[in-house]
Amino acid sequence: MASELEPEVQAIDRSLLECSAEETAGKWLQATDLTSEVYQHLAHYVPKIYCRGPNPFPQKEDMLAQHVLLGPMEWYLCGEDPAFGFPKLEQANKPSHLCGRVFKVGEPTYSCRDCAVDPTCVLCMECFLGSIHRDHRYRMTTSGGGGFCDCGDTEAWKEGPYCQKHELNTSEIEEEEDPLVHLSVDVIARTYNIFAIMFRYAVEILTWEKESELPADLEMEEKSDTYYCMLFNDEVHTYEQVIYTLQKAVNCTQKEAIGFATTVDRDGRRSVRYGDFQYCEQAKSVIVRNTSRQTKPLKVQVMHSSIVAHQNFGLKLLSWLGSIIGYSDGLRRILCQVGLQEGPYGENSCLVDRLMLSDSKLWKGARSVYHQLFMSSLLMDLKYKKLFAIRFAKNYERLQSDYVTDDHDREFSIADLSVQIFTVPSLARMLITEENLMTIIIKTFMDHLRHRDAQGRFQFERYTALQAFKFRRVQSLILDLKYVLISKPTEWSDELRQKFLEGFDAFLELLKCMQGMDPITRQVGQHIEMEPEWEAAFTLQMKLTHVISMMQDWCALDEKVLIEAYKKCLAVLMQCHGGFTDGEQPITLSICGHSVETIRYCVSQEKVSIHLPVSRLLAGLHVLLSKSEVAYKFPELLPLSELSPPMLIEHPLRCLVLCAQVHAGMWRRNGFSLVNQIYYYHNVKCRREMFDKDIVMLQTGVSMMDPNHFLMIMLSRFELYQIFSTPDYGKRFSSEITHKDVVQQNNTLIEEMLYLIIILHSFAFLPGVGQVNTTDEIKREIIHQLSIKPMAHSELVKSLPEDENKETGMESVIEAVAHFKKPGLTGRGMYELKPECTKEFNLYFYHFSRAEQSKAEEAQRKLKRQNREDTALPPPVLPPFCPLFASLINILQSDVMLCIMGTILQWAVEHNGYAWSESMLQRVLHLIGMALQEEKQHLENVMEEHVVTFTFTQKISKPGEAPNNSPSILAMLETLQNAPYLEVHKDMIRWILKTFNAIKKIRESSSTSPVAETEGTIMEESSRDKDKAERKRKAEIARLRREKIMAQMSEMQRHFIDENKELFQQTLELDSSTSAVLDNSPVVSDVKLIALGPAQTQVPEQRQFVTCILCQEEQEVKVESRAMVLAAFVQRSTVLSKNRRKFIQDPEKYDPLFMHPDLSCGTHTGSCGHIMHAHCWQRYFDSVQAKEQRRQQRLRLHTSYDVENGEFLCPLCECLSNTVIPLLLPPRNIFNSRSNFSDQPNLSQWIRTISQQIKALQVLRKEENTASSKNSENMGELQLPEGFRPNFHPKNPYSESIKEMLTTFGTATYKVGLKVHPNEEDPRVPIMCWGSCAYTIQSIGKRLMVISLLSHKHTLIGILCRVLDDCLRSLTRFAAAHWTVASLSVVQGHLCKLFASLVPNDSYEDLPCILDIDMFHLLVGLVLAFPALQCQDFSGVSLSTGDLHIFHLVTMAHIIQILLTSCTEENGMDQENPTGEEELAVLALYKTIHQYTGSALKEIPSGWHLWKSIRAGIMPFLKCSALFFHYLNGVPSPPDIQGNVSFLFKCRKCFWCHNSEVKRYLASERDAISYPRESNKLIDLPEDYSSLINQASNFSCPKSGGDKSRAPTLCLVCGTLLCSQSYCCQTELEGEDVGACTAHTYSCGSGAGIFLRVRECQVLFLAGKTKGCFYSPPYLDDYGETDQGLRRGNPLHLCKERFQKIQKLWHQHSITEEIGHAQEANQTLVGIDWQHL
Repeated sequence: MASELEPEVQAIDRSLLECSAEETAGKWLQATDLTSEVYQHLAHYVPKIYCRGPNPFPQKEDMLAQHVLLGPMEWYLCGEDPAFGFPKLEQANKPSHLCGRVFKVGEPTYSCRDCAVDPTCVLCMECFLGSIHRDHRYRMTTSGGGGFCDCGDTEAWKEGPYCQKHELNTSEIEEEEDPLVHLSVDVIARTYNIFAIMFRYAVEILTWEKESELPADLEMEEKSDTYYCMLFNDEVHTYEQVIYTLQKAVNCTQKEAIGFATTVDRDGRRSVRYGDFQYCEQAKSVIVRNTSRQTKPLKVQVMHSSIVAHQNFGLKLLSWLGSIIGYSDGLRRILCQVGLQEGPYGENSCLVDRLMLSDSKLWKGARSVYHQLFMSSLLMDLKYKKLFAIRFAKNYERLQSDYVTDDHDREFSIADLSVQIFTVPSLARMLITEENLMTIIIKTFMDHLRHRDAQGRFQFERYTALQAFKFRRVQSLILDLKYVLISKPTEWSDELRQKFLEGFDAFLELLKCMQGMDPITRQVGQHIEMEPEWEAAFTLQMKLTHVISMMQDWCALDEKVLIEAYKKCLAVLMQCHGGFTDGEQPITLSICGHSVETIRYCVSQEKVSIHLPVSRLLAGLHVLLSKSEVAYKFPELLPLSELSPPMLIEHPLRCLVLCAQVHAGMWRRNGFSLVNQIYYYHNVKCRREMFDKDIVMLQTGVSMMDPNHFLMIMLSRFELYQIFSTPDYGKRFSSEITHKDVVQQNNTLIEEMLYLIIILHSFAFLPGVGQVNTTDEIKREIIHQLSIKPMAHSELVKSLPEDENKETGMESVIEAVAHFKKPGLTGRGMYELKPECTKEFNLYFYHFSRAEQSKAEEAQRKLKRQNREDTALPPPVLPPFCPLFASLINILQSDVMLCIMGTILQWAVEHNGYAWSESMLQRVLHLIGMALQEEKQHLENVMEEHVVTFTFTQKISKPGEAPNNSPSILAMLETLQNAPYLEVHKDMIRWILKTFNAIKKIRESSSTSPVAETEGTIMEESSRDKDKAERKRKAEIARLRREKIMAQMSEMQRHFIDENKELFQQTLELDSSTSAVLDNSPVVSDVKLIALGPAQTQVPEQRQFVTCILCQEEQEVKVESRAMVLAAFVQRSTVLSKNRRKFIQDPEKYDPLFMHPDLSCGTHTGSCGHIMHAHCWQRYFDSVQAKEQRRQQRLRLHTSYDVENGEFLCPLCECLSNTVIPLLLPPRNIFNSRSNFSDQPNLSQWIRTISQQIKALQVLRKEENTASSKNSENMGELQLPEGFRPNFHPKNPYSESIKEMLTTFGTATYKVGLKVHPNEEDPRVPIMCWGSCAYTIQSIGKRLMVISLLSHKHTLIGILCRVLDDCLRSLTRFAAAHWTVASLSVVQGHLCKLFASLVPNDSYEDLPCILDIDMFHLLVGLVLAFPALQCQDFSGVSLSTGDLHIFHLVTMAHIIQILLTSCTEENGMDQENPTGEEELAVLALYKTIHQYTGSALKEIPSGWHLWKSIRAGIMPFLKCSALFFHYLNGVPSPPDIQGNVSFLFKCRKCFWCHNSEVKRYLASERDAISYPRESNKLIDLPEDYSSLINQASNFSCPKSGGDKSRAPTLCLVCGTLLCSQSYCCQTELEGEDVGACTAHTYSCGSGAGIFLRVRECQVLFLAGKTKGCFYSPPYLDDYGETDQGLRRGNPLHLCKERFQKIQKLWHQHSITEEIGHAQEANQTLVGIDWQHL
């Protein structure tokens, strides 16, 4: 680096370089007033080093600062050369047992779900991999930056606090020793001096607020007029706004503006102009003017350059301090002392306080530097961490207020350090007891929410953006409170009790302000005009949910605290209810001889609120009294006798009635805000502290009062009292033709009320209410979720409530209740309920929503039908209640309850006279079932002497009282059992009667007298059972019979296949050793298929009929008929590429005649195989184009296809296509005159003839070009070969329509393949067509090899599916016929040139050497161009002879390619002397080449090894050739190609080896492709996803020096990491700005790309600039689910099958098609700007 800077360094200032650090330090050591000495030095030098011009030179500045400014300090501190001093300090220091690594943005962090004290305890990757936690259940996330690794912190982990690396350092930890003992006294003194001066200087200059003058002791002698216009970052303005403003204000280019904006965003400030004051001021005013329209303007300051210089050095100093204290704990301790030492100005004057309190005034860069310094100093020194925590807590209110008004995100605020301090259990306890932290946090929170209504409740105005912003900030206080409470105390001191209860008081104050907030009144008459504000209140409730739960957990840990908290909470509730009876007159209710006093209150008319946190907290504490048994141990300490049950239940009951009325549609006019509130009230996020606690409160009330009274109050609140208290009300009600809506509403209300009673009785799975533990509760939830449908792990987790540690406790119980089903290639793993758990299913489960309930009911009934059981869904057996709630069960046998049941059954019996509903009846049946189950339990568990007080069976068998003599409930049930209109409920009624009889039997087992009444039912029961058994037996017989028939059928099928084997596999072989043909020997047997040569197998013409998908007309494919076409998609491809860095510089001049064997970019054609008439397609395409033009310009979203590029979707399967291939008959049959001559020339004769013909052609061409006048006489001189007529032009056999289609497809291939404008006349069109044919066959050949390796099947073409088969056939035939529409002379020219590469010809100079030609492309080109020459040859040589000789020539050349490039590796296994003729022939050939190349070839390996290499190398070529000739000549395909190419002729073509390039290669001066070419694969991905995250977190953006990339994206094709989706890495491509990924697709995949977005764990497919889609990643967690966005954080592992699937899509060139389908299916994908990714 120094050498580059030499000229600049001289330009700087010789005095700077001559300044010696050692001398300066020596001067300082003698100085009496060290401070002023150092300050003078800084005042003199800092402005000379920093800020010398408009653009900073960080390397130069750092070098000089180190030399002139920091060097002397290091010398002074060490007292010797720091190069020796620091290592000495390091040796004396003991390594720390804390890791303390500060996380970078995007770095992976790990938290152990089993051992972490709370979720904020994390490890860095290195510590994690060396810890015991890697085998536990861990969570992986990516860090947002800031925060550090907690390895070594014993308070953060329940076990395994150290990784292997830090464990070594723990052995010698004695009791907290002073780290200063390792330093000498004078080092301590010197360090203290220099740290004190430097730290003070840095704090002073960073918090300095004047813009144009420095502190007095730093002022310079002469002051220059140089200023900076400094732009600061804020979180309000967008990138676009800033860029636009800067372009106007400092007229820079967009690129520069983007650079400025990126730096401002990263560092928090950047100078945008440098010059005199006036010049900068002008820029400032423009920026302020331009950004102050909607929001507050951007912050800009004009600052003197010397101030900026000192501030930059101040930051440099802080990072220097951070690195120096890394050498020794002693130095760290001194820095902490300096920082926390009280200054001369009393309160808050220590340096740390000064920095913290001016945090919100500092810019982003400065903040992060000093936060890092705090983390590496104060937080790493345990003694000072405590002192720092106290300072932090003392300043807490001010820091939070600063944060609320600050506009930077939380991670850049000092307030964010609360997570490092408050989550340490010992610190949190200390701060609660000594600083009263809980109360401070809650008070600060309350201060920020100042808006109250008349009753002192919170009131939130309409939610403006600013308010939402502020409110989000205030919520971070709740988070702090959560941190403080997250670890529960194990032992309580008196101070802790006292301070916690003080905090609890403050918390109750907060809840009191929430009790009853956002009250609502029902809208009658007209719809509400403005939706009221409800979100803020619910957000607050959601944020507080965990805090409320944690408060209860704390209370539960200490009996004294619990009792005190209960009293306090009750007192506050009494205050809230103070105005409970005011103005509401009392009324008396009576039913069935019971009467009760209550107040008149109508939910549908008065105000009602859904927020009742105080009552809910009391309910929670009440359950804890029961759970911890305090209620039974110290009843005298509790105010239980003072409780007024009606008062307790009043508000929760109103809330539940409100929900019921909303369901009944009575609150429709209140709009969506209410619907949303009800939704959240039941939602899994809130229900724990809302709905559940309301139910508990009602249970508390019921268990303390007469159930009859409770039910009457409930009827009154539900506004149903009239219906059940007046006899025959129902009849009157329906006879007076009332409003249909009212009837409907009442029915729903009755249903809801019955549902509520069911819930009150079945809500026994809460520890403390029922005798259960937490796992029972979770099991219950999971069973009911899985009764709806099988669920994936993530769905289940979402449907269960999380605790404060984000845990649901699911993993511990899931195995007991469910089976796991692994996922396939798509989809995810599912949990299915174990069949034995279905008996615990409760149809009226309290957490079901309406939709879930009906789905679950349907699923369970279906299951019962499948298992041939009756479809009754009886209530499950419930656990017994705790003593405090034991009297709850009496509600089921209370008189009012029986009256309600009786009334509804009565309505059902006389079903015409009343308005009733089936679901009402269903609920009543369920309640009766619950009561019977309860009684059965009691009888079974009863002790000897005890009398069972639960006598439900007796009560339901008694008929009604005298006046109206209603029948008993039992009698009505028996009547209903046979009612035809209750088909669905028959099974349930039957089950009830059966259970009733069972209970009777148990009761009678003591007294033997039989009861007459029940006999009838028992008889009926048994006959019914017989009936059922008979049905079951018949069904079983039928099933066995079915199975037998199926088995017979499959046996017959197998037999048939065995008999007719030859139909099922073509037992034909191809002997690709064309040796038979070479000897011109006749064909031996009919089974041998010969694909080329004069003796090629004759295939009878098969007529082909196809149907057009557009007009459904059938047509035969003929030469002269209208063209039929296949939809096709042509694309450039690099899938086979061995060199992705090759680019076509100038496509207009590029000559594609010879394909290089690295196949760097080919043209691939694919098709979906759907056939249309050419004219139908033309019409369809025109309509697509017209539609596109009609769509208004401004609505022009990208569609999934680009009409301007000729793209369209196949009309049948919507596959993306951009051209069509014409369907043809085998073209060779049309041109070949099929005369099978016996005297075909052999190879050398044929070569001679062709060479002569080519010469003649060339002479003729020259003639034509020179002069047409001498034509006649020259003609005689030219010796034409026999039978060759060069001026003969064959007639084109094809119809006009087919010719047009040949041109269309040819031009499309040319346009796409070369990326040029279409031009039918271009001589390169035929070359591109042949190339596409060759490349497509090669890519399919490669795939076949992969498949045959995988499946070990050996038919070559048998594997191809029909679509591919059609596509290849059409493509090959098209390529073979295309010469008929090209100019004959052009095609002949290509042929001459191609031929010259094999047979030398003097007229071509620049031909590539044999090593640089892909032989298969050459073969296809020669074979397909040959008819253009052969059509003028009338000497009787057939076309197929030419094919055969061309094939031999090319194969020979390929063998020599292989011998030259691929046979040099000696195998080391010396075989015995070669025996086979092949081996001998190969050896002879090798020797010949050896001579020709002038012995440059390596010594001859064994013949066996040579032969093996050749076989391996030539196999792909032969397979491709076989495919090609199969499609060209239509000879059926063989099961497999045996490669036994015999060499029966010597190589006379060894001029190939004379080429200078070959010599260069053999002399190792250049490289060449070796054979067989390896198949390309996508890159290897690591098994564990976190190693990818780690790799990406170390990746910084290549453009914006060392800045971490926000969206690192990995190319799966070549493995490059890119910085995606950011301004810094945009490049220009074809005149547009595109992101890094899009640019990369063009260089790496010629337009198509496959990427993995590492932070999101998402696969991205891109094609071109406008097409893209996201695809599911190949990484799955243990539950078989992908985690896009890494939200869940479960460990992810590579799923090989899914990765294979992506690889297959790539190999098949289906990426573009996949994107097309995705965009068609999901319109949102179309709107994304893919080109910016």
